[in-house]
Amino acid sequence: MERTHIWIVGGDQRQRILAKLLRDDGHRVHTYGLDEEEQGGLEGISDARCVVLPLPAEKPEGEVYTPLWEGRVQVSQVVERMAPGQLLCGGLIRDELRTMARQRGLRVEDYYTREELTLLNAIPTAEGAIGLAMGRLPITIHNARIWILGFGRVGQALALRLSALGARVRVLARSPAQRALAASLGLEAEPLHGMREWLHCPHLVVNTVPAPLLGVEELSALREGAWVMDLASEPGGVDQGAAQALGVPVVWARGLPGKVAPRTAAEYLKGTVYHIMEELGV
Repeated sequence: MERTHIWIVGGDQRQRILAKLLRDDGHRVHTYGLDEEEQGGLEGISDARCVVLPLPAEKPEGEVYTPLWEGRVQVSQVVERMAPGQLLCGGLIRDELRTMARQRGLRVEDYYTREELTLLNAIPTAEGAIGLAMGRLPITIHNARIWILGFGRVGQALALRLSALGARVRVLARSPAQRALAASLGLEAEPLHGMREWLHCPHLVVNTVPAPLLGVEELSALREGAWVMDLASEPGGVDQGAAQALGVPVVWARGLPGKVAPRTAAEYLKGTVYHIMEELGV
């Protein structure tokens, strides 16, 4: 790709490695909100061809997600310092940020809606989830009863890998097409709305749906010793208060690609940003 000027604002190890990968490709890269040693602020960001925000792009209060940095920067500050026509990329971009950026005249792209990234990101997510399960289950994955809620990209990647390890996997999904896909892959599949009658069986329930699914009734139906792994983004799928009151262990394992395979995740992200820039002619 033609060498250019790119800014990376905020993020975790993925963005830190992404900056290095882009520099290795010959790009001029500035970072902000990634290291405590960083000097200066957002001056010069208006000269960049592309500004990359993390995944998620911001916290609920409107601050850029900066887990490696104790400082704070509002997404509005980033947008206000950019120039009309610039490209702003981020993951899980909220409607408020998208509207603000477009009013500024920016080109906005959510890289997490890109099929190539969601497909690839499902791989380290599934591997990380299996690692967590192995570390917490008192039994082997082989012959463990593991129910997966939702059968999107992450659910598919995880179900196939668990099944290959000998787990007894059951998929619970709303979509008849997704249930048919699961069945075609040799997996048991049931409707999501009838999950309560199945929840006394599994040793582990893995949620991949970012919607409230596991409330008091569902959590109460779990067998003694069962636990929940939530892989969904905000707002998650588990009533955390109910789980705590009932004594059901819940692991909300967000951002697994950046934790278990940050270099691989950064390479996926780099490729996706390149695709976006090439398609838009940036």
